[in-house]
Amino acid sequence: MIKRLPTLLALCLGVHSYAQDSTKSKQLDEVIVTANKLAQKQSATGKVITVIPKEVIEKSSGRTVGQILNEQAGVSINGSLNNMGTNQSVFMRGAASGRTLILMDGIPVYDPSLSGNEFDLNLLSLNDIERIEICRGAQSTLYGSDAVAGVINIITVKQNVTKPLNAKATISGGNYGTFRGNAQVYGKAGKLTYSARYARLSTDGFSTAYDSSKKGGFDNDGFKGDVANASMQFQATPGLTFRSFIQYSNNKTDIDNGAYRDDKDYTAKTKNLIAGGGFNFRKTGISLTGNYQYSNNTRNQVDDSTDAPGFAKYSAFDFFGKAQFIEAYANINLGEGFSWLQGADYRYSSMNSQTLSISSFGPFAEAFRDTAHSQASLYSSLFYNAANEKLNIELGGRMNVHSRYGSNYTFTFNPSYNFNRYFRLFGSIATAFKAPTLYQLYSGYGDPSLQPERSTTYEAGAQVTYIRSTARLVYFKRRIKDGIDFDYINYKYFNSAKQTVNGIELEGSVKPFNELTVTFNYTYLDPKEQIQSRETFKDTAYHYLLRRPKHNVNFTAGYQVNNALYVSASGKYVSNRYDVGGYQMADVALADYFLLGAYAEYKFPKYVKMFVDARNITDKQFFDIQGYNSIPFMINGGIILNW
Repeated sequence: MIKRLPTLLALCLGVHSYAQDSTKSKQLDEVIVTANKLAQKQSATGKVITVIPKEVIEKSSGRTVGQILNEQAGVSINGSLNNMGTNQSVFMRGAASGRTLILMDGIPVYDPSLSGNEFDLNLLSLNDIERIEICRGAQSTLYGSDAVAGVINIITVKQNVTKPLNAKATISGGNYGTFRGNAQVYGKAGKLTYSARYARLSTDGFSTAYDSSKKGGFDNDGFKGDVANASMQFQATPGLTFRSFIQYSNNKTDIDNGAYRDDKDYTAKTKNLIAGGGFNFRKTGISLTGNYQYSNNTRNQVDDSTDAPGFAKYSAFDFFGKAQFIEAYANINLGEGFSWLQGADYRYSSMNSQTLSISSFGPFAEAFRDTAHSQASLYSSLFYNAANEKLNIELGGRMNVHSRYGSNYTFTFNPSYNFNRYFRLFGSIATAFKAPTLYQLYSGYGDPSLQPERSTTYEAGAQVTYIRSTARLVYFKRRIKDGIDFDYINYKYFNSAKQTVNGIELEGSVKPFNELTVTFNYTYLDPKEQIQSRETFKDTAYHYLLRRPKHNVNFTAGYQVNNALYVSASGKYVSNRYDVGGYQMADVALADYFLLGAYAEYKFPKYVKMFVDARNITDKQFFDIQGYNSIPFMINGGIILNW
C-alpha cells in the first residue's frame, strides 16, 4: 500500500510550487538554511519551506520584492499591486501585519519607529537577491519576537563564485515612465570574496487615490528609489570565515491625502542603513556562528496642503528608529543521528518622533522623546536525523527576557517521516510571541503594562515527489491570545484580541514534458477574530480578516521554446474580502478579481538577455485597498548584460 501512496496522492493533490528549479524535480534534495540555522536537505526537516530560487528571480526582472512574494502560498502582500511606494503589509497565514519576521541573510530586520515594527519591503531591490526562503508556521523558538506566522529570509550572499571579476547590469523601461537600472560587480580574489551593487527604480506612477467622482484632476504620484550595498567575505582558514556588509536605501514617494482624496504636494521620504559583520568557525562535529547588525531608519512626511481643503495648511512628521542585533550560536554533532543547536541573541530598539501642524489657529508641535527597550534570549534545539534518512525530529525551546514586561517562553516539536524518496509526512506543534512595540508601550496611546501576544500553531501535512511532479498539502491551525488591540473609547492599546485561523495550503509543480513546467499554489483561510468592533467599539467576533482573502490562487505555465527563448503565462485569483469602512462605519466588501500576466526572455550567446514582462494584461480594474487604485495594465522590458 505504501508503494501506491505517491501515485494516489499525486492524483488527488495535483502538483508543488517554486521550491525547486524550473528544469528538474528535486524538491526533497534542495539545501535550505532557514529551517534550523544550518545548511540541510529539505527532506531532513518537517518545517514548511518554500524556496524562490535564483532561476525564478531572474525571470521576474520587471517586478518588485513584494510582488514576487505576493505569488506564494500562504502569503499576501497588501500594497504590492498598488502604486509604487505604497506601504507593503505582509500577511502570512491570515496573521496581521507585523506577525511575519523579515530576515536578511538570516538576521532580523525591522523598523522600531513603526507602530507594528514592520520592515518596509520598498527598501529592497529584487536585483540584489540571490534567493528567498519562506518558512511558514511559528518560528519564535529560533528567531524570537514577531515570527508568529513565519519568517521570510531574503538571501543576498552569492554562492559558488570562482572568477576574480564578474559584472552584471540591467536596464529596463515601461509605461507610466517607469525606469529600472542595476549594476553590480562581484568576484573572488584569493581568500576574499566581494560584491558591490547599485539599483535605481523610478516611475511617474498613477494617482494613488481613486477618483470616485470621475471628474478627473487627480495627479500622478511618482516614486524614486535607490539601493546601494556591498559585502566582503574572507576565508581566513579552511574552517574560519569572516564577513561584513552594508546597505543604504533612499526612497521618495508622492502620496495622497487618504482614500478617494487627492493631494498634489504630499511626499514621504524614507532612508535606511543596515551594516554589520560576522564569523563562522567549522571544525569536525561543530560549527560556531556570530553576527552583529546595526540599522537605522529615518522617515519624513511633509504635506504642504495649500491646494487641498482641510484644517491644517502645513504638516510635517519625522520618525527615527534604531536597532542593534547580536547573536552567537553553535551547532554540535552529538553522534548517532543527534545534533544540538545552542544560541543566544540580544535586540536593542529605540525611536523618537516629532510632528508639526500649522493651521489658521497657529502652529501645534508634539514630540515623542527618544525611548528604548531591549530583549535577550537563550534558545536550544535538539535534532534527530535517522541514519536511513527516514525519521527526523526537532525539539526546542526559547526563554526571552524583555526589559519591560519580563520573561516569556516558547517551544517547538516538529517530527517528519520519509517513507521513501517519493512520499513523506510531517507535523508540528509550536508556540510564538510578538513583543509590544515602543509605540504601543510608550506613546500617548501606549500602555507600559502591555504583555506580549502569544500564539500556538498546529501543522500536519504530506508531500509527494513522483516522476515529473511534486506536491505538498498542509493543514494548519493557529490560535493567538492576548493580542494587542486599540481601544477607541479610551484611546489606548490593550491586550484583549483573540484570533483562530484554520487553513489549507497546496503547492504543486508538474512537468508534462521537458519544455513545459506548470506551477501553482492555493491558500484557504477560515478565520475567527474577537476584537473591538469597528462600529460600536464593543467586543465582537468577526469571521473574516481585513484585506486578507479566504481563497487565493496563483499559477504559472512556463515553456522553454529552445535554448534561447523562454515564455510564460501566469494568473492570480483573489476572492472577495473586506476593508475598513471608516470611523464607526461597517466594513466594506471588496470584489474578487482575476489577473493575467505574461513574460518572455531571449538569451543571446554568452552575455546578453532581453526580456519583457506584462501584468494585468486585460487592464482589469480592481481594489486591494478601499479608495486606492491598483495597478492597471503594466508592461516593462529591458536588457540584461552578464559577464
